[in-house]
Amino acid sequence: MKIIILGAGQVGSTVAYHLAREESNDVTIVDIDAVHLRELQDRLDLRTVQGHASYPAILDAAGASDADMIIALTDSDETNMVACQVAYTLFHTPTKIARVRSAEYMALSAKLFAQEAMPVDFIISPEKLVTRHIKRLIQYPGALQVLEFADGKVRLVAVRTHKEGLLVGHQLSELREHIPNVETRVVAIYRGDNSVLPDGDTVIQEDDEIFFIAARKDIRVVMSELRKLEHPVRSVVIAGGGNIGLNLARELERTNQVKLIERNRKRAREISEKLDRTIVLHGDAADEELLTEENIDNCDVFCAVTNADEANILSAMLAKRLGARKVMSLINRPSYAALVESGTIDVALSPQQITLGSLLAHVRRGDVAKVHSLRRGGAEAIEAIAHGKKQSSKVVGRAVEDINLPSGTSISALVRGDEVIIAHHDTVVEEDDHVILFMADRTKIGDVERLFQVDVTFI
Repeated sequence: MKIIILGAGQVGSTVAYHLAREESNDVTIVDIDAVHLRELQDRLDLRTVQGHASYPAILDAAGASDADMIIALTDSDETNMVACQVAYTLFHTPTKIARVRSAEYMALSAKLFAQEAMPVDFIISPEKLVTRHIKRLIQYPGALQVLEFADGKVRLVAVRTHKEGLLVGHQLSELREHIPNVETRVVAIYRGDNSVLPDGDTVIQEDDEIFFIAARKDIRVVMSELRKLEHPVRSVVIAGGGNIGLNLARELERTNQVKLIERNRKRAREISEKLDRTIVLHGDAADEELLTEENIDNCDVFCAVTNADEANILSAMLAKRLGARKVMSLINRPSYAALVESGTIDVALSPQQITLGSLLAHVRRGDVAKVHSLRRGGAEAIEAIAHGKKQSSKVVGRAVEDINLPSGTSISALVRGDEVIIAHHDTVVEEDDHVILFMADRTKIGDVERLFQVDVTFI
């Protein structure tokens, strides 16, 4: 697939890094920063074009005339939208994806982003995706990731096991004995930097990072087997009043006690007028005196979402030291995220990884409804829809054990209408099933895509 990425910022660079590593993709990235482009070209197998992303001549030089997809990820909403318009009008690019952050545009997205208006096929809003991600983590205290499939009917959850978990020290096969009426499947176990292939004889150890899949209603029951269930979150302190901080406060203030700390006085006043129940404080979230005065030791979740990684890390570490039960930090630099999660900070939030999944769903061949990037891009979870008949499909009408899955890939669950089916070796895939797969090795993605493509020679 020929893909043009506009914008080589944090999100654009991350997307380029993952797409360029796949053999089937021919990637070109456009940016005005020549130095940054040179660095990317030295590290990755891709083309670079320097220039303004929405200029027709620049898009032409990038190969828009025969591109399959344009992904506009610059820092400017307007540049992204105009680039999609130019690609549609002059080059007839089939798929156009734009990053749009402004709430003013998003409020009218149904009318604005249509072929007869602004021809953008898919909108990506990292701020909105991050807000939704944090909200799910708050709904399930103790989870490291909560990922939805099939309109929320199925969830893939990552947790770190605790010594008080009922299954810790026991074989995985005992899970069915502990919760006989609940269907679940452990799809991956990470012990430090090593991946452990889960089977019935695997003994769960303390501090294992476990990914399990289950129907939404069963998530808490399964979590209780792996770690002591935490009390529901009541109080949340948000550091940073940007788009993410504001949207998160707006989402949580209906059900939680929310305080928001913003260091810019004018912005703090603007936010206070947009929120109903949130207490907005003007000050520095890394000010120990301020946090102490606001009873940070009674806070269930402290969430640092400013634009500065260093400020987020420092304020989250301080909040943890002062007694906050759980701290989360928004971190753009991947190297920072890997470091802090092994220390004081409970959850490192990567906007690039959260956004990446939404983009990959549009890049994947076959009918792929959802993609989630896991373990900082090292693994992937996919929701693919099975089409065709047994004669034309490599999956329909076949039991899971008879499907030729690449190594490191497993079918975890099926969603058939409203029914959630946890996959076993003899589970048969039917036409239109939503199939949830876990991939420990992303390099095998091409093999998985081909599995779900209908062979037209049999139709």
